[in-house]
Amino acid sequence: MPNESPTLSPIRRHLDGWRLRISTSLRLKTTLLSELSGAVGDLGTYIPIVLALTLVSNLDLSTTLIFTALYNIASGVLFGTPMPVQPMKSIAAVAVSETPHLTVSQIAAAGISTATVLLFLGVTGLMSFLYRYLPLPVVRGVQLSQGLAFAFSAIKYIQYNQDFTKTTATKTTDPRTWLGLDGLILALTCLLFLILTTGDGNNNDNTSIVPINRRRVQKRLKTLSSIPSALIIFLLGLILCFIRDPSIFKDIKLGPSKFHILRITWDDFKIGFLRGAIPQIPLSVLNSVIAVCKLSGDLFPGTDLSATKVSISVGLMNLVGCWFGAMPVCHGAGGLAGQFRFGGRSGLSVVFLGLGKLVLGLLFGNSFVRILSGFPVGILGVLLLFAGIELAMASRDMNSKEDSFVMLVCAAVSLTGSSAALGFGCGIVLYLLLKLREMNFSCVPGFGGEPESGVEDELLVNP
Repeated sequence: MPNESPTLSPIRRHLDGWRLRISTSLRLKTTLLSELSGAVGDLGTYIPIVLALTLVSNLDLSTTLIFTALYNIASGVLFGTPMPVQPMKSIAAVAVSETPHLTVSQIAAAGISTATVLLFLGVTGLMSFLYRYLPLPVVRGVQLSQGLAFAFSAIKYIQYNQDFTKTTATKTTDPRTWLGLDGLILALTCLLFLILTTGDGNNNDNTSIVPINRRRVQKRLKTLSSIPSALIIFLLGLILCFIRDPSIFKDIKLGPSKFHILRITWDDFKIGFLRGAIPQIPLSVLNSVIAVCKLSGDLFPGTDLSATKVSISVGLMNLVGCWFGAMPVCHGAGGLAGQFRFGGRSGLSVVFLGLGKLVLGLLFGNSFVRILSGFPVGILGVLLLFAGIELAMASRDMNSKEDSFVMLVCAAVSLTGSSAALGFGCGIVLYLLLKLREMNFSCVPGFGGEPESGVEDELLVNP
């Protein structure tokens, strides 16, 4: 046979490498139903924020669904874990709650500004430096605060009626009724169903079980854990949308909206950067890159997620999608915790989610907002509660009192100050002060201590 062209060999090796990456990333690590259930694990965060931005800021839902679908598929292939794609929460909060509301161009400008910073940190290697040297108790404090914040929001979703077009201060005043298709009984029933099927999220062997009955109990736990509980709950919510408001059928129009490039002025960049990007950048660095890498290592031992790659990924996603009006997004630790909690174990989970979003975006376009607006908020609260608790439980590895002290102070400041950056700063200062107390100054002249044996001569020779 004639020799292959030397120019084809590198191309073929490159293609073979991508085939291997795709097959490894999308290899089924659990049951197919479990991966499908994990795919909807972060929708408790995704749906409320997307719905609020669509109703308040006129976000193009069709464009957002299509671009986030592509992000989901790419993330599943590149990272091989259920890497989530979530809204940039600080930008969304500013856009919805502050007046005047941010325009779509200003939201996009805030996303592009944040993405540029993360891309710079990733390309220069500064993000890997931060990931390597940031104290673990401080990172755990950020995770704990974010997890508890999700849990608090989830409980409000369950207890009170929500109007996502209003500010946080005015949308939770009306208690939810017990009965109805979005009542407390429905939410609590879904909550009990998820607890029964998923337990504490760890379906490993329970050593406290009597050996004679262990096999029988293990079989029952395996059967319960195989139920795609989150997927069932989500599909129930979609069905209830149409039962609660049958007029949705008349309002649905098939087909996506047309893509167009936004016109973003310098004033848009100025407003978007000052009001949206500045509070978002610290949260993206801490929760969307560092915390998600730490959590990935906890949930998937042996999988070393690169902070550089995650940072570059967030940068590239928004530098493309935001110019077309797609919602600014990031990789969130809460989303990863939620998808893992409900069964996601490989990149296949988020690929399924991406394919679902792509179908909805292409089929229903912007009319899908009518369906989302009727989704039972109590069910979203139940899904968000489990995601928040799973994220908060990542902090359980703080075994020493000193580490727990730093973590809890960081979390407390983050929660009361409503700022992960403020909590992070206080945590760093506290960590350094505690280490300063433990430093040995006895060999340093002027600190009142005698040098250790053998050190005095060395000081004389090398003052």
